[in-house]
Order: sequence, then structure tokens, then C-alpha cells
Amino acid sequence: MLAQCAEPTPKAMPLGLSELRSTKTKKTTKPSSPSSTSPHAHQTLTLPQFLSMARKSSLLKQSLATIVVVLLIYAFLNTFLTPTTTAKLETALPSFSSASSISSDVFASRENQLNFPGKPVKVYLYDLPKRFTYGVIEHHSLARGGRPDEDVSKLKYPGHQHMGEWYLFKDLLKPEAERFGSPVQKVLDPEEADFFYVPFFSSLSLIVNPARPASGSDKPLYSDEENQVALIEWLEEQVYWKRNNGRDHVIMASDPNALYKVIDKVKNSVLLVCDFGRLKEDQGSLVKDVIVPYSHRINTYSGDISVEDRNTLLFFMGNRFRKEGGKIRDLLFQLLENEEDVIIKHGTQSRESRRAASHGMHTSKFCLNPAGDTPSACRLFDSIVSLCVPVIVSDSIELPFEDVIDYRKIAIFVESNAALKPEFLVSMLRGITTERILEYQKELNEVKRYFQYGVPNGTVNEIWRQVAQKLPFIKLSINRDRRLVKRDLNVRDCSCLCSNQTGIITSL
Repeated sequence: MLAQCAEPTPKAMPLGLSELRSTKTKKTTKPSSPSSTSPHAHQTLTLPQFLSMARKSSLLKQSLATIVVVLLIYAFLNTFLTPTTTAKLETALPSFSSASSISSDVFASRENQLNFPGKPVKVYLYDLPKRFTYGVIEHHSLARGGRPDEDVSKLKYPGHQHMGEWYLFKDLLKPEAERFGSPVQKVLDPEEADFFYVPFFSSLSLIVNPARPASGSDKPLYSDEENQVALIEWLEEQVYWKRNNGRDHVIMASDPNALYKVIDKVKNSVLLVCDFGRLKEDQGSLVKDVIVPYSHRINTYSGDISVEDRNTLLFFMGNRFRKEGGKIRDLLFQLLENEEDVIIKHGTQSRESRRAASHGMHTSKFCLNPAGDTPSACRLFDSIVSLCVPVIVSDSIELPFEDVIDYRKIAIFVESNAALKPEFLVSMLRGITTERILEYQKELNEVKRYFQYGVPNGTVNEIWRQVAQKLPFIKLSINRDRRLVKRDLNVRDCSCLCSNQTGIITSL
């Protein structure tokens, strides 16, 4: 009896564990329905399934929660950050003087961030008094013996190398539906505008009074300086000019002397210039301004890419004697005028000269482009549309549209000191193979549309694209001006990044 009691008894096993052990040795069978299974078997078979289902349920809940959070964030942003709601919220804020000023600036900054990306930049065309537009054309005509016209808007803008101001003006006069492909949108409401275009014909205004007045006229009836001053007086009365000190205004001054009397009054604006030759460091800038091409004055070459009909090695026709950096022209004349297969001759602006220049460029492999009174000259763009490879001898030149055009592919740049070495220039050009010249011509043919004001998707659209790219910086400058409480007038403006300045060569 005691022996029986001393015999160890087996330890009790957890519920279902013995069954699990026994099933390992048995052939797996399809589970039966819950109704035909014992409670212990039911617990054993569904435990892994239960854990798996729990995990799936948890993941599903997390996914649903994430979706709900994303939808709530989208609804919030869509509701509270649209311009319309921003305006409503702004009016609903307390009108304490300091708080309202801060809140309006914050909302303006946020609206700027939302409006610019992916949306067209909007330009408003000022309706200037006619004295600044068609009136300039009329005076130009009268000074050359023309007759007064009752409808001055019918007058034709005279052809010259700074016609870009006319093409931009005409572009903004078109209905918006006819401005297909333009990078900017014309608006009729100034409140919607990002930029304000001032269509003063500043370059034509410079040459209204000819060097030789028409017979019978004693005193010039037109004064460019008076018109410049009158323009500033008119602008300073405009609420949109005063709002941002003219920073969001666009003014074309492609002639180096355009607006010379009032340039300090408009230097905050986006200036459309051909170079910075006559501008001071605080007046012109690659950061805020746009380099634009001259309007070419000779016919565009329409022939094939070839050197067969281009028998002249190097061609130049233009004014031999220029001021400042253009003095290098006379030195180049001395070096090149007796070279074989080089044509270099003096010429002035006239129909005969343009015809001769067209023929010369269309039949030459290379076209010489030395500096003029300023680093750039119209001849460069004549060369490009002629598919005559430009040879640029102008160390301080700035070129248009360099973000899309690699000028090394279409032109040859020669440092001035090297160009003035005897035999250097012609020897270098004679060493360039026919295959390389054809490559230059192909590249010129690809980019020549950028230098043609009168063709669709040409110079006009590219200028507007360049202007549109200035908008972020202009908004930065405007917001920065508003928050500055003290400024040092002796420190140059932060937008100053001017052209490469080099010395002037005056002798061999």
C-alpha cells in the first residue's frame, strides 16, 4: 500500500498538448467542421489561425488610419491655403495695426509660393500716353519730312537694330488667344499681374532727331530728354509703381544710351538690355535684368548647310572707327585688310550697305565680330542668321539666352590680345576643317530662331521666358525691402552681378 503510494505519478499535461503530440505521428487530414470537433481539438487547430487573423486585422486598421489622416491633411490644405480662403481669413483677423501688417505679409508670401509654380506668369501692359509710343514714331517721321497722320496708330515703326521694343509691344496688343505658346499670360486687370510692362520706345526716341534735319526745320520739335523725364513723372503717379518701387516693372532699353538721363530712377526694374556697356554696377545686373539680342538687319540665309558657295574665309563690314572698346576695330583693320581671302571694309547703315553685308555674310565661312562702342553689336546676330560662324573678339561681351544656348558650339571666341598678334587669326581659321565648319553651321541653324523677332516661337517668346524666370528673385527683393528696418545706402544692392569688365586696348 505504501509502495503503491510512493510510486511517482505522471505530471499533469496542459490541455490539448498530448493531442498535439499524437497528431504529429498521424497523417494530416482535412479539418472537420467546428460542430463535429471536440472542444480541445477546436482550440488546437484554430490558435495559429486566430493569431494570423489578429495580425491582419491590426495591419488593416493601421492602413485605414493612415488613409484617414492623409485625407484630413489634404482637406485642411485645400480649405485653408487657397487664395480665396486666404483672403477671407485675412479679413476675419483682428485689425490691430501691427498684427494686420504682419498677417498680410505672411499671407502674401504664402500666396506667392502657391501661385508661381506651374502657373503662367502674368503681365499687364500699361496704357501709356501716346507721346511715349506712337507719338515717338510720329515725331521720327515728321523729322524726316513725313506728314502728320490723324490716326498715329497706323504709322509704321521704322526698321532699325533696336526693333525689339516694337515687337514686344505688338505681342502684348494681340488678343490672348493669338499669343499661342507664350511663356507669359497677358492680363487686363493689374491686380492679377506679376509684372507690369512699360512700352516706352526708348531706343527709337534717341534717334528721332536726325543728324541732318529735314529742310525748312530750324529747331528740333522733339526732345528725348524731356520725354524721359515725363515718363518718370507719369510712372511715379501710378499706384503699382509706388507699391514696390518699380521692382516688378519691365522696361526695354536695348540701345546702350536709352534712358540715360533717368536710368537711376528705373534701375530697380527689370531692364531688357543688349549689354551693360554703359550701365554702372548698381544699375544693371545679370541677376535681375535680361540680355536681349539686337534685331538683325540683313536677310536670313535660306540655303543649305554647305561651304561650297562660301569662298571668303573671313568677312567684316561696319564702322571702322568706334569709341571705347570699339577702338580694336581699327587695329584689326590694319592687320587684316591686305590678307588673302579676307574681306574687311568700312560701311555705314544704309540699304546699299545692308545688301552688300548680306551677300558678304552669305558667301563667307567666318564673320568677324569685334566690340563696338559697347561690348556687343548687331553684327553678331546678322552672322548667326547668315550661318556665318561668328568670330567674337570682345572680352567683356554678354550674350542672350545663355541658359539654353552654348555659344561655344556656334561661335569662336578669341581673346583680344591674341587676335592682335600678326597672322594669328587667319592661321587659326585656316586650320579649321570643313567638317568642323559644317558642325558650326548645323548648330547655328538649330538656334537661329532665338534671334528672329518676327517668327513664331522666336525671340519674343524667349525674352518673355527669361522675364518669367526673374519672378522668384523679384518677389524675394520685394519681400526683403518690406522687412528691412534699416539700410546702408553706401552698400551696393544685393542684386548686383555685372558683366565681365576688362581693359580697353588702344594700340598694337
